[in-house]
Amino acid sequence: MKNAARSASLAACLPLLLLFACGRSEPVADMPTQEELAAAANAAAANAIANATAEDADNRNYVNQTRGFSITFPEGWTVDKAASTADGAVYQDPGAGADVRVFWQKNDNDQTLQQIVEAVNDSAEGVDGDFVGENEYRGTANDGEGNNVAIRLLKQPDGAIVTATFVYPEMLSEQYQGIAEQTLASLRSFARKDGTTPAPAAVPAPAANAN
Repeated sequence: MKNAARSASLAACLPLLLLFACGRSEPVADMPTQEELAAAANAAAANAIANATAEDADNRNYVNQTRGFSITFPEGWTVDKAASTADGAVYQDPGAGADVRVFWQKNDNDQTLQQIVEAVNDSAEGVDGDFVGENEYRGTANDGEGNNVAIRLLKQPDGAIVTATFVYPEMLSEQYQGIAEQTLASLRSFARKDGTTPAPAAVPAPAANAN
């Protein structure tokens, strides 16, 4: 009976022991309600998503102020730091064998885009594309090793060339073709730090059969 009474006494005193543990006698703050806890959790989750989205966007948006161009890389792709330089960057789709390369190159010989494209014709197979005005070229090719190559060239006012290529396995054309077009379409040229202003990229004329 004594043990039972002692257990009952401890059970009755347990809430007080928890409140005044370690000699603390100050009142304990009110616990948050379930609704308050849920609201706090939702706010934290939303903040984490917003920060992750902003960080992802920062990682995808490549801007080269010195060379005067920018491009948005596909989501989830990673930068190849070893292949990237002060003149441009290489991003890869991990494990898929696809990559995007965008680089600025000084045009010492003041070659025209036509001459540069002719050089591309000599080094690749099935090159096909169109000149968009005098300062832009968009086309596709095959590297002869089972890969398709989407190409976009922009010529800056001082003759420098910004070249962007999107290389992907030919067998995955259905998966990558749309991504390649969207990525290369995001390439922009702008005034460099030295004040050089690029010629605006021409807008392709609508097809004759367009509505």
